[in-house]
Amino acid sequence: MAAPTLRDSTPPGAGARALRHDLLAAAALLGSVLQGQSLAAALPELAARQRWTAAERAAAQALGFEALRGLGRAREVLRLLQPRRIKPAQLEHLLLVALALLSLPQSRPYADHTLVFEAVQACGEQPRLAHARGLVNALLRRAQAQREELLRQALQVEQARHNHPPWWIDACRAAWPDDWQAMLELAALPPPMTLRVNRRWGSREQYLQHLREAGLDAVAPQQPGLEQALILERAVPVHQLPLFESGAVSVQDASAQLAAGLLDVADGMRVLDACAAPGGKTAHILELADCRLLALERDRERAPRIADTLRRLRLAEAQVRVADAAQPQSWWDGAAFDRILLDAPCSASGISRRHPDIRWLRRREDIDALAAAQRALLRALWPLLRPGGRLLYATCSVFPAEGLEQAQDFLAGHGDALALVAPGQILPGRSPERDGFFYALFAKRADAPA
Repeated sequence: MAAPTLRDSTPPGAGARALRHDLLAAAALLGSVLQGQSLAAALPELAARQRWTAAERAAAQALGFEALRGLGRAREVLRLLQPRRIKPAQLEHLLLVALALLSLPQSRPYADHTLVFEAVQACGEQPRLAHARGLVNALLRRAQAQREELLRQALQVEQARHNHPPWWIDACRAAWPDDWQAMLELAALPPPMTLRVNRRWGSREQYLQHLREAGLDAVAPQQPGLEQALILERAVPVHQLPLFESGAVSVQDASAQLAAGLLDVADGMRVLDACAAPGGKTAHILELADCRLLALERDRERAPRIADTLRRLRLAEAQVRVADAAQPQSWWDGAAFDRILLDAPCSASGISRRHPDIRWLRRREDIDALAAAQRALLRALWPLLRPGGRLLYATCSVFPAEGLEQAQDFLAGHGDALALVAPGQILPGRSPERDGFFYALFAKRADAPA
């Protein structure tokens, strides 16, 4: 689903009061992320607990996204305004949301005076924050009056300039000295909304006509592997997409759409999708071939989404199992696979503009732990591939430890593996319309022992 956009304010009145609620809601979301909870987990929990309407939830998410994309900048501006730690944490989070909006370098979604006024009023509606209305008013008015000078000072600090943790900035700079700045700058912008037309429904050209009739414009990429892709000129909620519930189309980034084509699946093949939820790549494989597909997902709560995806797209059912792909002894029946897709759990560093909480949730030490888990998955699944078969390793990461280094390590330890041509590392800075992704395609030698 497309990320909701910030509402226009219409002060005074209902629009302003809605902003007051949205600021408090976004502050609660930000607090959950800073305590280590993902935005995807925090949003439904808070929405249920506080009984948000669909519009309130969408607005909270939009403001939360904006605050997370500008968190490094907002933190430094707040430090300049008030060097001492703000307490309680709820007050700090409210100020960070407001400052992220006030310090936007581009045009701001709300009038400054409206934002300041509603942030102060929001404090008045919270018993624990009522005492801080004067402080909030003073700090935000200073931020408004001294914006240019505060931004000049704040942007001397890398975390504020690039809105990523220092370790992340260092890692990108070391790995991609010519691209790191463009990658981080792109992560400050909302991502494009890319569609994949279901080939079993019809052609890209047919669906493009439906979009035009609905008043939506889209561009058709011409790169190999993206024959069914369409990039919308503007993101919209999925319920506005023509024939979405009828299974004509899915939302899937262009980089992710390359996986099914690289596997080169044919009718009748036995295929394993090793880490399948929510089922986008599973569905794409079944759109391309009538194969016998086993989809594994270790998360019991996410696994049902695979079957839901296939039902919406009117596709043949895959065999879905809740299991750990790294433990084949608990689920494998002994019959070799012709194709294996390993879309491995990773840092998700390539999709930080799509999920801006990721950069603040990850820690440097997470990368080594994730790389170890990826190695274990590769070693566990390789024996399950028949001689002559193919295994596609994929991560939505830009860190070499989860990409090229992982592929090199695998080849060095498996003499029966051949590296086939694959896109390799996709960098968002070089391909602004795509997420960051890594692919490595391996073939098992035909003369390898079965």
